[in-house]
Amino acid sequence: MRKWLIGLLAGLALFATAGCARTKAANSWPRIQQDKTVVVGLDDSFVPMGFRAKSGKLEGFDIDLAKAVFKLYGVKVSFQPIEWSMKETELKNQTIDLIWNGYSVTPERAKQVRFSDDYLVNHQLLVTKRKDNVTSFAAMKGKTLGVQTGSSGAAALDAKPKLLKQYIAKQNPVLYDTFTDAFLDLNAGRIQGIFMDEVYARYYIAHQPDPSSYRVLTGDFDAEDFAVGMRKSDTELQQKINAGFKTLTKNGTMAKLKHKWFGNAAD
Repeated sequence: MRKWLIGLLAGLALFATAGCARTKAANSWPRIQQDKTVVVGLDDSFVPMGFRAKSGKLEGFDIDLAKAVFKLYGVKVSFQPIEWSMKETELKNQTIDLIWNGYSVTPERAKQVRFSDDYLVNHQLLVTKRKDNVTSFAAMKGKTLGVQTGSSGAAALDAKPKLLKQYIAKQNPVLYDTFTDAFLDLNAGRIQGIFMDEVYARYYIAHQPDPSSYRVLTGDFDAEDFAVGMRKSDTELQQKINAGFKTLTKNGTMAKLKHKWFGNAAD
């Protein structure tokens, strides 16, 4: 019994050590290549970048692009839905290998993650209902604005408060876990605007029964580059993804995917 217990404890210690070694590995690519699987973290409600269709299947531009890149290396992509506000923490803890879901490049994020080359340009827009007569940012004075928690839109709102934030009710937006929840409140009249990513706004509005009931306003907020986020130590993984982008651009796959999801508006 004593020998069995000692053996069991030794086995558990070995297992724990192996787990720690994997967690502290500076270079993820050898493990990804060996396992033939890479874990991508995403917000699975971000239409049209990565979202669940009515069938429950994950679809979207980033879903297709990630699969196309890693297909070049014989690696399967496992998509892991995460709390978007915790994305960098999930990456640091190695719950995921990559953040790939309309992830905007910002100086603040660059301090925490390593970015791939950018692959798409995005803008921030104010979406309102025409019945609310919001024809400018200033017209949001005293009205309620929604943003997604941890989104680049929330960061942009704080970075340039005089453009929009100074006008809204209490000079603070209502925070939502997903853009879908924000649209539910906008359509119900509980809020009067959403500050959000153009890629989702254009796609969502186009698929509504009455697209003309919405108004989209642009401002002097900076355009954003979408890129893939990874751990700072993953230089080899970065090189593989960047090389994949170049290959897909050269063989026409990148252009086909952009046209599929964004039509003539693709960058």
